[in-house]
Amino acid sequence: MLWVGFVLGVIVVVFATASLVTTFVLPRGGSRFQAMPLLIGRAVRHGLLLVARPARSFARKDGLLAGVGPVTLIAQLAVFLGLYILGYGLMQWPWTRSFQGGISESGASLFSVGLVHASASGNDVIVVIAGATGAIAIALQIGYLPAIYQAFNRRESLVTLMESRAGVPAWGPEVLMRHQLVRITDALPALYGDWELWAADLAESHISYPVLLWFRSPEPGFSWILSLLAVLDAAAMHLSLCPTDAPSEARMCLRMGFTALRRIAEVLHWEFDADPSPEGELQLTYEEFAYAVQLVRETGFPIERTSEEAWRHFRGWRVNYETLAYRLADRVVAPRAPWSGERRHLPLELMPPKRPPHRSPDGKTFYDQRFRPD
Repeated sequence: MLWVGFVLGVIVVVFATASLVTTFVLPRGGSRFQAMPLLIGRAVRHGLLLVARPARSFARKDGLLAGVGPVTLIAQLAVFLGLYILGYGLMQWPWTRSFQGGISESGASLFSVGLVHASASGNDVIVVIAGATGAIAIALQIGYLPAIYQAFNRRESLVTLMESRAGVPAWGPEVLMRHQLVRITDALPALYGDWELWAADLAESHISYPVLLWFRSPEPGFSWILSLLAVLDAAAMHLSLCPTDAPSEARMCLRMGFTALRRIAEVLHWEFDADPSPEGELQLTYEEFAYAVQLVRETGFPIERTSEEAWRHFRGWRVNYETLAYRLADRVVAPRAPWSGERRHLPLELMPPKRPPHRSPDGKTFYDQRFRPD
């Protein structure tokens, strides 16, 4: 029985080391050894969702859920160290002759770099290895943090810029309306190009470090998934409504955008249709789309097709990303913005984008502050 425990201990240590290396040293999206950090993140998320449930305002709920990412990092390290204590404790069992003695020996050596013996009967080689393991695990976690926060800062830079481009929370049609109102539609190709690169960086960073999924924007109302969804919707509307003048960057942005969402879904082990039919059904209704087209038309945005004609093309684009974007928005509990799906953990009321008044010197208001989804 003692040596069976030793073998089990070796298996636990090998598994913990493989997960540690996959998480901190050689992050690989979709690796089986990434399953444990993902499970830790989900457990922390569920716990904080319970804590945040009584909160009445979104700002309060957002503040409580902001702890999911940092707490997951701490819990992740705690689980790794706990597995090492268990594994090395089982490995010490044949020498200490008791499981409790093996755990005491393992814990003492793990946190004292092998300099302390809980009992004189422990194996010295295992004590030294356990001490080195504890130091390396903590050092890797410390070295992991700069990469996490650099990726977070890169992600949030363009998300913050969306406040003036798409409102808070972000909404796709608002992108086209605002650029037309201030006569800067010539800046849209650059916007789509920036978000194509942003989506590529998102795919690389979030499949390598899935814990980034749980890091929320610093301010309520901002969200990386809503910002990406808004840009994709703007690009899809642009291509659908005015195919002659729509920039090629819009098409490339869409392609990279839904590719990033699919790569993230693969890391989360979600099933999805990799080749959906352009005639597939959407959760977004034609009435919602037609209302948005009307708003865009009122700003003077150049439109070549009617709502009916554009809907078929818009649906062909949106079917590639709608389901995954909605599911991610629900998973990270993003604000319930228009065109972003349901939220199981938020009230049913929509959060319309906040619009600064846009007036001309003669006092004319181009559009009001109201929003109606139908």
